[in-house]
Formats: sequence, structure tokens, C-alpha cells
Amino acid sequence: CTSNSMTCVRRGPLAIHVKGYSTTEQDDEYSGKPVKKKKVDPNARKVFGSIGRKIPYRLIHIINDNGEDLGNMHRADVIRIMDEKGLKLVPIKENADPPIYKLLTGKQIHEEQLKLREKQKLSSSHGTVQIKELSFSAGIAKHDLDIKTKQILHWIEKKHHVRISVQKGSSAEGNDKLEVLNQITDAVSEHATCVVKPKLIKEGRSAVCVLRPWSEKELREQKKKVKEQPQGTDVSKTESTGLGSV
Repeated sequence: CTSNSMTCVRRGPLAIHVKGYSTTEQDDEYSGKPVKKKKVDPNARKVFGSIGRKIPYRLIHIINDNGEDLGNMHRADVIRIMDEKGLKLVPIKENADPPIYKLLTGKQIHEEQLKLREKQKLSSSHGTVQIKELSFSAGIAKHDLDIKTKQILHWIEKKHHVRISVQKGSSAEGNDKLEVLNQITDAVSEHATCVVKPKLIKEGRSAVCVLRPWSEKELREQKKKVKEQPQGTDVSKTESTGLGSV
């Protein structure tokens, strides 16, 4: 102890709470360095769908439901367009600067989800494959249909899968669309089989199917069955409704 004006203090360790410095990212504010933001993983979002009204960025690049590029927009303006036109916002490329989003209708989102599921099914079953897409009207002329069929065969020969969509038919039930698809599958049956059989979508307004090349194993089995079948029997056509179809 010292004089009366001083307080007697016992010497020893004194516990004081001090925030320590470290090399971790959270302490960069003390070193004067800007805090690093985590990068958005472009593969993080596995599901194609609307994000609702909670837009995580102030400025985003917008493409509308007709495919028009609207450029960069403030999120408040995007929400206004969504409300006025009844559209939903879907992320396309979030790691871009600014992030790219697309305005779509509920039906457009559903159609894209169907395509995505088809691609995922193909990838999981046959490894990574390239999927070509072809779309035309049910009223297509025979000459034009022959050209389309040759294009499909060309893709099949390159081991691609082909998604065919037929629209704008005259039949309300969609039978004419299915008939066109059946003509194509018959024409390429020696080279390809159906992954997705011809079916109607969009309440009958469109019909789709997905073709893939025969595998080497299936081709060997076909050749074997040709020898066993009576003359004149087309094995590939009988098998096209079985092997590889879902």
C-alpha cells in the first residue's frame, strides 16, 4: 500500500476480456482488409424453379418470358414486372456479374423442369450424353419430315440422344402429333430406341419423345435374334417398344 490517496491493489493475474486478433477471415475488419464474401457455387442450386420475391441482389440482369434481354434492373423494378404480368423469377447464372435471372410463367417453369428431369434420367442411366432437340408442327410436309428424320439419324450415329417435340396439330386429342412421332420412331428403329416413348403433354397441345442409339450389347442381341427369327421379321421394330424404353 502507498499513501492515503492511492488504493491498495493486490498484484496478480487480472482477467480481462479482450477480442484477439487472428488470421481468420472474420477478423479482416481489424487489419484494414476488405472482408471476403463467399463465392456462389453455380452448382449449388440443383432444382430449377422460382425464388419467390426475395431477390438476394440489388441489381440483376433480366431476360423476359419471350427471351428478350431487358438488361440490368433494380430488384424493385423486377418485382413490379412480376406483379404486373404474373411472372416468376428463376435464377439462370448466379455467379455472373450481375447475376442473370429469367422471368417465366408457371407453365414455362414446369416444362423446363420436365426437360431437366429427362436429362438427369439420361445422364444417370447412360453417363454424360449430349441431348439434341428438334421441334416442328404436326402438319409438316412429308419432304420436310424426311429431312428431319435424316437429321435425327445423323445425331444418333454420333451417339447423341434426341428429344423430339411436335406441336400445333389439327386434332384436339393430339393423335396427329403422336402419329408423326410414331412415324419417326419406326423410320429410325434400326438405329435407335425410345428412352421416353411418344406421349402427350401440355393437355394434348404437344407431344414428345426421346430417342437414343442402341447400345453395342443390344445390337449384338438383335443380330442374334435375327438369325433365330423367321425370315421377314423386323426384330428392331419389335424390340423398340421394349429395350431401353421407360
